[in-house]
Amino acid sequence: MYTYVVRVVRAEEWAPVKALRLLALEDPAAPLAFLETYETAAERPDSFWQERAASASAEGAGTVRQFIAEAEDGEWAGTVTLLVEEAGSVDWAGFPVERRQGHVVGVFVRKQWRGSGMTADLLRAAVEWAWEQDLERVRLIVHERNLRAQGAYRKAGFRPTGRTVPLAEGSEDNEYEFVLERPESDR
Repeated sequence: MYTYVVRVVRAEEWAPVKALRLLALEDPAAPLAFLETYETAAERPDSFWQERAASASAEGAGTVRQFIAEAEDGEWAGTVTLLVEEAGSVDWAGFPVERRQGHVVGVFVRKQWRGSGMTADLLRAAVEWAWEQDLERVRLIVHERNLRAQGAYRKAGFRPTGRTVPLAEGSEDNEYEFVLERPESDR
């Protein structure tokens, strides 16, 4: 198997950030995994991608980090992004955020790397960064029919909270909240 390194994106890497996002949005699971379409993302100007990469880099404001798994040939094989949610704010679904936490979004691993442990390594990097930021927990939202992703998240230590997030008004589809609590020994 190939080897890879998990690291934070650099501000100047906006073009590969864009390319990997567009690739993720072409995946057959994209309608279940992402709240954005390929067409919408492809139409965004370069300035959007430049700002996205800069804010998610180590030099960014500290409220978001994008981690990538870079294969030894330089190919970006996977990614995960962690957003910091502040207590007292409201999340994307309109729910109040009750404590300072991380929110995992944009999880994607290229098909040929699935099953390699890469998803767990990407999540581990995001969670380690979350603990360094003194976040109390890390959460993610996963579609009820995305069983492959649910399995990967459980394997990485995330557990369902029982909170259901409706996708859209009138839709019968839901998403489930999974969390990983910060260990007492890390507080």
